[in-house]
Amino acid sequence: MSKETYGNKESFGFGNDPIVIRVFGKSIVNGRKLDVKDYKGEYIRKGQLILRSSDDTHSIPMPVDDSGEKYGSKPDGYEYEGVAKSTVSVKEPWVGVMYEGEVNDVASPFPLSSELKTALKTALPELAFKHS
Repeated sequence: MSKETYGNKESFGFGNDPIVIRVFGKSIVNGRKLDVKDYKGEYIRKGQLILRSSDDTHSIPMPVDDSGEKYGSKPDGYEYEGVAKSTVSVKEPWVGVMYEGEVNDVASPFPLSSELKTALKTALPELAFKHS
């Protein structure tokens, strides 16, 4: 009998992964394969913002600034789509995307400025960012 390989799954996790999504709500059916060619990090983190191109052809993780400590600017031609439901490697960038539910903003992988929270509330009104 021959053995077939269907890919490798890395095991990893980050400290706040278990608490970043407080309430799981609606998600995009079958998730998304993210375009990561311009992404600088090794992982797309659980709770990280996901963007969808305005022409609806592809999704990307929200860019992170050069320090790797906070979000960069949202590129032109993209809209907020939701947040990643799990942490995944950029080597296999398939991720569930939640657009309704509750995200712990303090446990979020990158800080959310008040301007960003306002933009997210407008773009994704059913996705709340709060903490205890």
